[in-house]
Amino acid sequence: MGGRALKREFWGKLAELPLDGLLNFSDINPAEDLIHGLFASLCNSREKVRWFSISVFGRVMARLADGEMERARVVMRRFMWMLNDESGGIGWGVPEAFAECLACHEKLAEEYAHILVSFMREDGFYLELEPLQRGLMWGIGRAAQTRGPLLLEKNAVVYLLPYLDSQDPTVRGLASWALGNLRAPEAKKKIQTLLNDNSPVRFYEQGLFLTVKVREFAAKALQQIEQVNTEN
Repeated sequence: MGGRALKREFWGKLAELPLDGLLNFSDINPAEDLIHGLFASLCNSREKVRWFSISVFGRVMARLADGEMERARVVMRRFMWMLNDESGGIGWGVPEAFAECLACHEKLAEEYAHILVSFMREDGFYLELEPLQRGLMWGIGRAAQTRGPLLLEKNAVVYLLPYLDSQDPTVRGLASWALGNLRAPEAKKKIQTLLNDNSPVRFYEQGLFLTVKVREFAAKALQQIEQVNTEN
């Protein structure tokens, strides 16, 4: 099947298949051919298409990096360019997909975790737009699920803490989720201030779409932090 035909078929399956089916489909097709369609799907207005593309991106990039690491680096550099003002675009879905790739592949995480953290840093590649910050908070939280020690090494907690004060409830909620995944005891006091925050947040995790209140993210994060304190 040619690249264009595969892209059209993949777009159709994005709208139809459950996540497991999409991941299986991605596993039997050339990674580089799928990547073109995945980039185009990141800014899709349909929630399912956009988020499933992010999940599949991580799976496809892990396979590409295992076989041809330099080609995977080219894709990672394209993500970075898409978040640069010079690209002329907004970069919808890019922080999430960037982080998903790190969550799915250890070597990519080792090389690019500092870039993910730098998206939070005003002296780095800071993302100013709140919609991009929402994606970044989700991305940090997702990467923390598999690369927590590496993110801690890059001082992710220091740069995450200010986001708990964001005026955007999604940013606040996902920042607390990320800090909980990092088991960050220094975040405990600030997270406690969110325990009465009833703002709803649309949340994606492992193929599911949920509405979670900020206070629920905060309570869960405090549980994770307390659990570590108890174990220690």
